Amino acid sequence: MTARIIGGYSLQNRLLIAVSVLLTVFLGLTGAVLDRAFRNSLETGVAEQLQVQIYVLLAAVDEAGGNFYFSGNLREPRFSQLNSDLYGFISSADDGELLRTASALDISYDSLGLGYDLAIGETGFGRLQMAGRGEFFVSSYAVTWENRPSPIQFSVLEATDTFEIEVANFRSSLWSWLGGLAVLLLVLQLLLLRWGLAPLRRLARDLKQIETGQSEVLDTSYPRELSAVTQNLNLLIQSERKQQSRYRTTLADLAHSLKTPLAVIQGELGGDAEARSQSRIVQEQLDRMNQIVSYQLQRAVSAGSASTLARQVSVADAAAKVGRTLEKVYADKPVTIALDIDNAFNFLGDERDLLEILGNLLDNACKYGHGNVAATAVLESAAPPRMLLRVDDNGPGISPADRDRVLQRGVRLDTLAQGQGIGLAVVVDIAASYGARVSIGDSALGGASITVVFDNIRITD
Repeated sequence: MTARIIGGYSLQNRLLIAVSVLLTVFLGLTGAVLDRAFRNSLETGVAEQLQVQIYVLLAAVDEAGGNFYFSGNLREPRFSQLNSDLYGFISSADDGELLRTASALDISYDSLGLGYDLAIGETGFGRLQMAGRGEFFVSSYAVTWENRPSPIQFSVLEATDTFEIEVANFRSSLWSWLGGLAVLLLVLQLLLLRWGLAPLRRLARDLKQIETGQSEVLDTSYPRELSAVTQNLNLLIQSERKQQSRYRTTLADLAHSLKTPLAVIQGELGGDAEARSQSRIVQEQLDRMNQIVSYQLQRAVSAGSASTLARQVSVADAAAKVGRTLEKVYADKPVTIALDIDNAFNFLGDERDLLEILGNLLDNACKYGHGNVAATAVLESAAPPRMLLRVDDNGPGISPADRDRVLQRGVRLDTLAQGQGIGLAVVVDIAASYGARVSIGDSALGGASITVVFDNIRITD
């Protein structure tokens, strides 16, 4: 069973990204609207405050002999402080500047560019840029003054520094709160997504348990939205297992049907020595047919058996079972089979496939060895788990020239080495269906060493 890379995207990440984009846009627009509303509200407040300052000037200004003067102390101290960033001017279109507050003594009135387009009783509010002093708010109010033909315009200027500081503080506070709120909402959304998608993760875990042989079917206690899926998956699992069983039964019947006529023919050929000599060619062809039938049937039975619906099989128990059987079969030789396989190794697949692999390898070792056979299993890699199974014998071994040929997939039967090609070809086919790799080397016992590396392994405590 080869390692699979799970591709595609994550539903949780997809939803989280979508919500994050939506939340960013929504909070961004909300912040922009609130920022604009605060600025407008603050500017309105400034305009109202400057209008009050104009009324202060109106209450304190008097005229004598055509000259304007402040008849009393201004209630706003900044009007009396030089460079206090609050300045007052009284002017008219005919006479120009008529009076200014003490705070504006060093300001050139002509450089301000104040216009006289206000009607009597009308108020104007805006901004102007004062050279060397920055930006100012300006509020103007036109009134009628006794017998003067042109309106008198009262203007108050105030620097925007305080306004900008308040806006900056509000903006900093606003975005800090909105940022914190966004993080909180994203965390809550992530928790909600994990809770909402928990049944899907549970379904994936249950499917993995079926794949590794820890479970037979899916649980039925799923949400309504997934119940139809799980029921259909259970039906599919049951159908696949029934189909595998039918395949094996049909192939077993086919094997019996083919072997029986062949056995009858072989029996009829077994006469006296002269008859056996005359039918030698026929007998060789019958033996070859038997080998072909055995090989192709074993190959068909193992084909597709590396199902994702695997069961967990103890490698040590399977090897012990095969070892006990072969020691009885080769009782007259005699054969010693040494097993060194940890009980923690579990094969994820069909038990019959594992028994077929072990049976062929150990049977060849017993048949062509000189009595000493060893089967060992070691952990080659822990993550992912990978087991190396090796069967050694003390026989003549397999020559390097024949190793690639007997393991090559798709090699025809008549090109295999006599007596050992069939078993190894079956091992290669079954191992390949599970993604395992087979190799041949020299054994420390003096004979052949057959190594199979499995990836479909589970380690238990």
